[in-house]
Formats: sequence, C-alpha cells, structure tokens
Amino acid sequence: MTACELCGTEAGSRYLCERDTVKLAKRLADLPTLYAEVGQCLVPRGHGWGEIVATRGAAGPRSPLNEDVLDTVNWGRAAEVTRLWRVDVQRVRWPQHAPPPPPADLNADCRWLGMELEWIVDHYPAAGDLASEVRELEAQARTIVGDPAPRPQRLGTCVAVTAEGVVCGAVISRLPGQTRLTCRWCGYSYETAQDWLRLQHFQPKEVA
Repeated sequence: MTACELCGTEAGSRYLCERDTVKLAKRLADLPTLYAEVGQCLVPRGHGWGEIVATRGAAGPRSPLNEDVLDTVNWGRAAEVTRLWRVDVQRVRWPQHAPPPPPADLNADCRWLGMELEWIVDHYPAAGDLASEVRELEAQARTIVGDPAPRPQRLGTCVAVTAEGVVCGAVISRLPGQTRLTCRWCGYSYETAQDWLRLQHFQPKEVA
C-alpha cells in the first residue's frame, strides 16, 4: 500500500487517491475557463485590449496594478506550466516520441493531461507534484476571479462563412461580460455590435 502524494491517505498502488484524482481532473477541465476570466478581470470592460488595468476591488475609477499579478497569474504562465508537465509525462510514457511542438496551448494541454490521468496516477512518479502545481494554478486564478469561477454562457452556433463557402456552425460560448471572442473552429472574431447582432439574428429558429 502507498500513501497519496497530495493528502497522505491510502491510495492502494497509485500515486494519488481517488478523491485527489477526481479533483485534479476537474481542475484540469476548469483551468482554461479560469484563466480566460483572469484576462477579463485585468482588462477594463468596454476598453481596448492594449492597456491592462485592474478592474475589481478598485478604490476609485482605477486602482494601481500589482505587476507581480501579471508575472504570475496569467494565461501565458498557466499555459507554460501545463506544457512542461505534458512534455514530461510524454517523456516518461513514450521516451521514443519527440516532445509536442510549441507554442503552448492551455486548452489542448489540459485536455491531454486529463485524458492521460489514469496512466499518470498509476505510473507517473511525479503525479503528486503535478497535482500540487495544478492546484496552485487554480488557487492563484481564484484570487483574481473569485469563487466559484464564472461559467461560460452558450450563445448559439457560429454564423461566419468559412473559406469553403459554408457556415461554420461551431458552438459559441463566452464568459459573463466578455465583449470579444474568437471562434475556436474557424477563427472568426466577434467584437463589434454588428457582429453580435448578426450572431443573434442568424441563429436557427426553434421548431414549435
């Protein structure tokens, strides 16, 4: 019998107990949404994306930003951390394979780690360190977005016409207050009032 590397309870022959395995799976699934909301919290609603300011907890119209937040709690850092874990898990499991190519993609790497989670908790000696660091990434994000984290709102399906001349049709979702989003399937950006009106207007009508 071995002890869970995260909480110390009995884990059978695994590196993580069942409870912490489930928690890790949920954290990996939630991280992209959390860090997308972090970006929203550090950018003023209704303003350009070039200037980053704090938008929550302000004592006046604008509060000074702790630059350490930008260095440690942002999408890029979360993507970098999860990519390093993905590279190392792949190195241990498939040493003959080349590492995944850059750039880091937080969505893809979290999804990949989640899909490999059963192998990780059974065979990966650093599973406890992985779980601990993912937990820390979540905790850092929640200091910015609050708890519970906002959930994406489903808006409908993408109405952009692709290069092939057909309507994309991928599901479109956004976080509360998000004023700009890009379809992950076709790459079309919704950002103007006309974009949002067109998206709403061309949604399929429900059949009574």
